[in-house]
Amino acid sequence: MKNQNVTMIKEMLELQDSINSLINSEWRNAHNPWYRAIWTECAELMDHIGWKWWKKQEIDIEQAQIELIDIWHFGLSDILQRKITIDEISKELEKVSLDTLIDIHHTTIDKSEVLKKVEDFMAFTVIHKKFDIQSFLNLSLMLSLDIVEIYKLYVAKNVLNSFRQHNGYKSGEYIKIWNKREDNEHLYEILNKYYEDKIDIQLSNYLYTQLEQRYKQIVK
Repeated sequence: MKNQNVTMIKEMLELQDSINSLINSEWRNAHNPWYRAIWTECAELMDHIGWKWWKKQEIDIEQAQIELIDIWHFGLSDILQRKITIDEISKELEKVSLDTLIDIHHTTIDKSEVLKKVEDFMAFTVIHKKFDIQSFLNLSLMLSLDIVEIYKLYVAKNVLNSFRQHNGYKSGEYIKIWNKREDNEHLYEILNKYYEDKIDIQLSNYLYTQLEQRYKQIVK
C-alpha cells in the first residue's frame, strides 16, 4: 500500500507541475498565494455541504468531493513550491486516523461536524498561509474520499483543467456552463460511466475525448 501511495503521489505532483507550467512556464518563481486559493475554495465546499439555516439544503456529496479535489490542486502546488518531499507526504498519510479510514463507507455524514472541520482547516490555512496535508486528508475521509479516490478524481479534474486551458479559459473564451450544467457535473458523469462500464481506454484519454465531444455540441 505504501508503494502504491508513493506512486500515486508522485504522478499527481508531476501532473500538477505540468498544468501549472501550461498556465505559466515560470510558475515556481511567481510565488502565487496558493493558501488564498485554498481558503476561498473552502467557502464553495461549504455551499455544497449546506450551511444555510434559513432554507432546506441537502448535501451534494459529488460536488463537495470535486471542491475538495480543487483544493488538492492548490495544495499540491503549495507542496511543490515549498519543496516538500514525497516521503514527508507519505508520513502525513500514515498519520491519518485508521478508524476513520475503516468506517469511511459505513458512516452517515454529519454536516455540522464536516462544516466545523472545514472551518478549522480554513483557519489554519489563513493563519499559517500554507496547506495542511493531514487536516485535508482527514476532512476528505469524512466525505468518503481516501487517497485512491482522491487520485481518481484528481486525474479527472486535471484533465478538465487542461481541457479548459486548451479552450481559452485564461483568455475568457471558455464556456463553463453546458446545457445548464457546469462542466464539473459533466466530468463526474463521464467518470462514473468509465468505471461502471469498465471501459478499456486510458482514463485521461477517455475523459478528454468525452469532454471534447460534449463541448463541441455547445460551441458549434
